[in-house]
Amino acid sequence: MSLQIRFALQHPGFALEVDLELPGSGISVLFGPSGCGKTSLLRCIAGLNRASGGRLLVNGVTWQDEARFMPVHRRPLGYVFQDANLFAHLSIRANLLFGQSRIAAAERRVEFERAVELLGIGHLLQRSPAGLSGGERQRVAIARALLTSPRLLLMDEPLAALDAARKNEFLPYLERLHRELDIPVIYVTHAADEVARLADHIVIMEHGRALASGPLTATLARLDLPIRLGEEAGVVLDAVVAERDLAWHLARVEFAGGSLWVRDGGQAPGAAVRVRILARDVSIALAPAANTSILNSLRAEVLQLADDSHPALSLLRLQIGASPLLARMTRRSAAALALEPGKAVWVQIKAVALIG
Repeated sequence: MSLQIRFALQHPGFALEVDLELPGSGISVLFGPSGCGKTSLLRCIAGLNRASGGRLLVNGVTWQDEARFMPVHRRPLGYVFQDANLFAHLSIRANLLFGQSRIAAAERRVEFERAVELLGIGHLLQRSPAGLSGGERQRVAIARALLTSPRLLLMDEPLAALDAARKNEFLPYLERLHRELDIPVIYVTHAADEVARLADHIVIMEHGRALASGPLTATLARLDLPIRLGEEAGVVLDAVVAERDLAWHLARVEFAGGSLWVRDGGQAPGAAVRVRILARDVSIALAPAANTSILNSLRAEVLQLADDSHPALSLLRLQIGASPLLARMTRRSAAALALEPGKAVWVQIKAVALIG
């Protein structure tokens, strides 16, 4: 399955022009600052906005082109907004059944009990929306969208209204949907932590255009993109827990290029995890360091250097085995080490975030 998207949309003071092909599995994140066109693109995919010159194919089925326009109610998709938009006069059970009632019984691909269990809302079914927290309302909204048995799930900053604590409670439910349901998701956010935890594919947007589109790790490691993540610049690597050191509360994870010691997150050996390494937490040496507190030191090759957002800084792209890495340092340090593409170095990684 794949999604082919080509839209041109004109509004006073704003234009949307994108030409994308997204994978038909996993989570594709539309990422960029507020006002860059993420939500406008999502609404065009849903059919809520009609884009001139638009073309949208989902798994080979034309939803829109110059000759036809499939209306919203005929597009087999679910849409989760920033606001849960639950029916206040209905119980949670009735809200969910309303979503399910849109689909003929023979065409239902997600059972009621399955949606309730995945989102952990069984204890809420008899309550009304007014008595729920923001995170609970969003979980109900997602379950209701799933009960329409969508071929595509659209999510427009569903965590934007949640504080950090509620967001951390909510994210594991999205990760579980990611693991256990074969429904492609297009997810809008401007939050780098949500990208790191959820994205398989990322589309970086600015001023209504898609500047880059590709697999998460390879795209985050590019130095040629106008949008920089500032202090959040870094990479996300797929890894597997190799062992746990219970005495020191550490775990060793293996990735395509080596292994890293991280804080133990409780995952059993063999568990698939993600690790996030920020450029600011990577330092460079020309030889292995001795008598240092840094646990992770790996051999790497410099691939590319680029100017960073401040004239004193450089951003480096490195390669460890098959995995890319970013490092930030002063231009003075880069010059003192005579860093250039092809040079072998040792990277010291001061902190690694383990993402379950």
